[in-house]
Amino acid sequence: MKLSQEHIRELVRASKNHSCEPASCCVQLVAIAELPSRFGEFQVCGFVSPCDGKDHTAIIKGNILDKESVVMRLHSECLTGDIMGSKRCDCRDQLLESLKYIEAEGQGILLYLRQEGRGIGLSEKIRAYAIQDLGVDTVDANLILGFQPDERDYGVAAHILRTLRVRSIRLLTNNPEKIEQLTKHGVNVVERLPLIIEPTEHNRAYLETKTEKSGHLLGDLAEIRDVAKIQSFTKREKNAK
Repeated sequence: MKLSQEHIRELVRASKNHSCEPASCCVQLVAIAELPSRFGEFQVCGFVSPCDGKDHTAIIKGNILDKESVVMRLHSECLTGDIMGSKRCDCRDQLLESLKYIEAEGQGILLYLRQEGRGIGLSEKIRAYAIQDLGVDTVDANLILGFQPDERDYGVAAHILRTLRVRSIRLLTNNPEKIEQLTKHGVNVVERLPLIIEPTEHNRAYLETKTEKSGHLLGDLAEIRDVAKIQSFTKREKNAK
């Protein structure tokens, strides 16, 4: 069962009339529409965020209002991968596999956030690519440009989940940082669902760097699902550095 027109009107009205604390990263739900796709029947939610000046979307399957343990993928925009099919990353494969997973589950959310290049923007990501072409890895390329390895913040994602009245999630991710940040922002992450994509000759070094320098749970660590264990592992890794 999908969100009804009554549900949609209620959510849009509540979002329009709500107020946030000054320190919060606020978003406003502007509309929800039908989204038939090659993966199944979804609904798409449009959000605007004054805190970053960007539009974000939530692709939802079923009625997720007030539900527990909702499958969710938190996906950051990647024009080169998602749209152009770049082989330098695994973003497009993760996006498509997530939609397939949610469709098979019969209920879930894919949050598509406008955070190109791990938050540095498209042009800067292309500059980082040019540096990587000289033999530098993805983390060090960001550092050379004066950025953190990952500039993303997931306050917007947490606010979107509150707007959609989702009580707890099972997160499709290999990135412990997403679990840590969402938890910090008040999201109840009850389980991690691994999302492993087979490496290719083009992205193998990129994925190895994400494992070795960014703490992504690939390879032997891929099947760790317990959120408390992941958070403990992440803290140990950070303290070791």
